[in-house]
Amino acid sequence: MRHTLPIAPQFYVTAPQPCPYLEGRMERKLFTALQGDTATKLNDSLSKQGFRRSQNVLYRPSCAECSACMSARIDVSLFTPRRSQRRVERRAGHLRRRAMSPWATEEQYSLFREYLDGRHATGGMADMDMFEFAAMVEETPIKSRLIEYTDNGTLNAVCLTDILDDGLSMVYSFFDPDLEKLSLGTYVILDHIAIARELGLPYVYLGYWVPGSPKMGYKAKFKGLEVYRNGEWTPVSNPSSYEADLHPLSTDPIAEQVAQISLPDGRS
Repeated sequence: MRHTLPIAPQFYVTAPQPCPYLEGRMERKLFTALQGDTATKLNDSLSKQGFRRSQNVLYRPSCAECSACMSARIDVSLFTPRRSQRRVERRAGHLRRRAMSPWATEEQYSLFREYLDGRHATGGMADMDMFEFAAMVEETPIKSRLIEYTDNGTLNAVCLTDILDDGLSMVYSFFDPDLEKLSLGTYVILDHIAIARELGLPYVYLGYWVPGSPKMGYKAKFKGLEVYRNGEWTPVSNPSSYEADLHPLSTDPIAEQVAQISLPDGRS
């Protein structure tokens, strides 16, 4: 029997589970499948509405009593490096950038394991094996690239990057945790800003910024930062003024959230 996909994407909600960013809180995600001929347009459209891609799924936080997680992006036209970021560019400026198709290698996985063991040993990805890593990298229905950063042939950092119609989306990056002095996490973001400028793209999407989470504090250090909040992108002028809201009315009901989503063909 032949089946056809539904005309409009179907949205679902995950079961609550402990939040990886704020202790004592529970997270929940709103998500939809990313597949078929409309995958690129859907990814472009929902990325502008705070969604992120993981393999063939688009998701964004929809926690019942918390609205701390906000999708963040850098307006490339407004970005100027701070003094500390210029130092990072100088220290890591010897690295060679190489962009390639999203195809996982054992060398990448080895670096990925070093990164997780050194930085996120208790995180949700800590037990990922080579097959799961390959799925994370290779299962993409849209235009994606792996960007490697090497020093004399040695792999130092990698970023899985989606190319959107209005910017670059940094899906996941990892690096050698022993090269702390190079600040590779910051350098990879700075280089993506440079790539976006080379391509004439206005934004670099960073994932989620969570006020109050030490893991996410570095994102607030980039000038030109915007967050998606209350249905629109707004500049972050004073990061300390944002609070991790915790209130049963801080998040709209799921039905209202879905009704407010704009789809590529103009439906909502």
